[in-house]
Amino acid sequence: MLGVDPGLRVTGWAVVGGDGEELRPLASGAISTRQGRPPEERLLHIFRELCAVIERWRPAEVAVEDPFVAQNPRSAFAIGEARAVVLLAAAQAGLPVRPYAPAEVKLAVTGNGRSEKAQVQELVRLRLGLAEAPEPQDAADALAVALCHHLRRQTEARLGAMS
Repeated sequence: MLGVDPGLRVTGWAVVGGDGEELRPLASGAISTRQGRPPEERLLHIFRELCAVIERWRPAEVAVEDPFVAQNPRSAFAIGEARAVVLLAAAQAGLPVRPYAPAEVKLAVTGNGRSEKAQVQELVRLRLGLAEAPEPQDAADALAVALCHHLRRQTEARLGAMS
C-alpha cells in the first residue's frame, strides 16, 4: 500500500506491506519541488516521481490525506492540486484510492484527532517498531496515512467477520 501526504512544496510518500495484523515499512521518501517554478512544472514533477514510486513498488492501493481547509484556504488549494496529481497517478496505474482527513489519521494513530505532529510521529515509530522517528516529516506523515488505512481495513475486516 502507498500512503501519501500531498503538498505542492513537498509530497511525502510511504510504501508499507504486511498481512493481517503486522505492517512493515518498505520504503518512504519526499518529493520536493523548487519554489519559484511554475505550479504546472511542480505538479508534473510530483506526478512523474509518484508514477516512478508506483512502478517500482507496485502497491495494490493508495491512501491519501485530504487538505485541511480551515487552517489556510490558499494553502489548502495548493495541497488540493497536489492531491489531484496523486489521484491521477493512482488512476493511471488502476489503483483504488482511499482519502482520509487529517483528524481521522491522528485519531487512528494516536486515539486523539487533535494530536500534535510530534505525538503522531512517535506513535508511528512505536507501532511500526522503528528505532528512530521517520524522517523527513512529510514521509512520517505519509506513514501515518498508510497506518491509518491499515487500521481502518483491520476494523472493517473484523466488522465484516461479525456479520
